[in-house]
Amino acid sequence: MAEPGGGRGLAEAGGAPGGRRRLEALLNRSLRIRMSDGRTLVGAFLCTDRAANVILGSAQEFLKASDAFPGSEPRVLGLAMVPGHHIVSIEVERDSTGGPPYP
Repeated sequence: MAEPGGGRGLAEAGGAPGGRRRLEALLNRSLRIRMSDGRTLVGAFLCTDRAANVILGSAQEFLKASDAFPGSEPRVLGLAMVPGHHIVSIEVERDSTGGPPYP
């Protein structure tokens, strides 16, 4: 997971002393995950594991611009598992209040 100042990834954060609390703070927050094939998934963070696999709830899939038709709608996936080895980047969506993306 990208953080200001070069933070640690999801898989690494779980093993750090404060990592569990940091991951728990992200539960049910909206994440934007970019995958190695160019797709982007947006959904609520439900859980992860040591292999950095991520489970998203209420997920939507957005195709890369070259594959999408103009004005195409995102595809609703619902519950989705994203394999850790396909994750290129993860962003925490900001709250509608404009606050920081994480505590």
